[in-house]
Amino acid sequence: MGLKNAGLFDISPSGSETLAGSFDPSMSLAVPLWVVTLPGGSPRRLGDLVAQDAAWFPDGQWIVYGSESDLYVSRRDGSQARKVLAAAGRVWWPRVSPDGGRIRFTAADPSTGVRSLWEVSIDGKNPHPLLPDWNLPPSECCGNWTPDGRYYVFQSTRNGRTDIWALRDERPFLRKPDREPVQLTTGPLNYWAPLPSRDGKRLYVVGEQPRGELVRYDAKLRQNVPYLSGLSVEHVRFSRDGAWAAYVAFPEGTLWRSKLDGSERLQLTFPPMLAALPHWSPDGKHVAFAGAEIGQPWRIYLVSADGGTPESVVPQEANRNDPDWLPDGNSLIYGDVLTSPAAITGIHLLDLRSHQVSMLPGSEGLWAPRVSPDGRYLVSQSRDATRLVLLDLTTHRTTDLVTGANAGWQEWSRDSKSVIFVLAERPNSSPRIFRVRIADRKLEEILSLKDVPLRAGLFGAWCGVTPDDSPLMLRDAASQEVYALDVQLP
Repeated sequence: MGLKNAGLFDISPSGSETLAGSFDPSMSLAVPLWVVTLPGGSPRRLGDLVAQDAAWFPDGQWIVYGSESDLYVSRRDGSQARKVLAAAGRVWWPRVSPDGGRIRFTAADPSTGVRSLWEVSIDGKNPHPLLPDWNLPPSECCGNWTPDGRYYVFQSTRNGRTDIWALRDERPFLRKPDREPVQLTTGPLNYWAPLPSRDGKRLYVVGEQPRGELVRYDAKLRQNVPYLSGLSVEHVRFSRDGAWAAYVAFPEGTLWRSKLDGSERLQLTFPPMLAALPHWSPDGKHVAFAGAEIGQPWRIYLVSADGGTPESVVPQEANRNDPDWLPDGNSLIYGDVLTSPAAITGIHLLDLRSHQVSMLPGSEGLWAPRVSPDGRYLVSQSRDATRLVLLDLTTHRTTDLVTGANAGWQEWSRDSKSVIFVLAERPNSSPRIFRVRIADRKLEEILSLKDVPLRAGLFGAWCGVTPDDSPLMLRDAASQEVYALDVQLP
């Protein structure tokens, strides 16, 4: 294509040109926009336009593009650029209706991971969510109209799997249009990025058999090596004595425990419950975890390490996540589910003896708590995910450990002297694993994840640590194929 680090956005209606971006890790999310003539033509810059995604109008004379959270249209040469609207999230996958009158796009909130479909008229009027309250939280993306404009097909993720859905787009005379999407795919594969054929008889999709491989970074070998026999698991946590591991099977979302050599493996939860973020009790007899059933909020559960029925320990209406134990084993702390920054109220403290819940002093606006092994500190994230915050559990005073960057998946070292975490400084930059020392706030880079294909799980691409503080991650081991599905839409 003649562009360095090129990303293909769209192919023109005539099939003779592509819209592409030249990605640079040192730049912001939006990158210079180019047109490349096929086959083998030289790239041509579209004025000074920058975008993270773009598409052609049906007539091929105009383009629509997203630049950060703004939606624009312009002539095909980059002239007459006009802002259509400021969206409620970063703009991805913009598409223009076959009649040229409407634009649909995905608005992605980087702070929550929520993705929703929106529609707006070409003149910027009447912006609105396409499917309000249909899937909570929304997780839709990547829609395209069929050539006749009668249907809009898109992907939706529910309960850990992704399928293709179709929404009738006709406006029938004298009756209300049917706005309930119809599911088109099912089965063991995840399906995404639907593209109708030009005759409307086929639907091209990417089908994926999701799987990961658990790996540990070996500092001596300077490479990742399989861990726990390379199981496809995430959210791995270890008992205080380092003899046992609890983890969540990917993509099934079930909770298991075993010894580190893989023996005495036992399944602790079963469908339809999804499990996440387990933590061992100090005495190793119980595992606290976040669990959710279809259509229900995330709650905090306890289950015996020997198996049994998980017990919900928070109010039924609560939407809570990420439990951890205080050292005495009599109290749990946990955070709110990050559906929006406003949803983060603080760290909740549950007394398991009295079942009383209170707000941990000094924790306002924090979430994702991690208690140090010595019980002295708690480290958590700010509600906008730009700070790692240290809270002294004795004085309840807070100080910032890391600021001005997107930091997460924080874990304590076994000696409680440092915190290991993942840092992504810019939207297009590769994440890196760092260690920050508590005593003097010294930062040390452990590993760049630039060349590690991480597998995104329930809450994104997870990273953790082993009992010897080595980084753990779920490496992508999925298989992907492009499928042509025959469709007969009524």
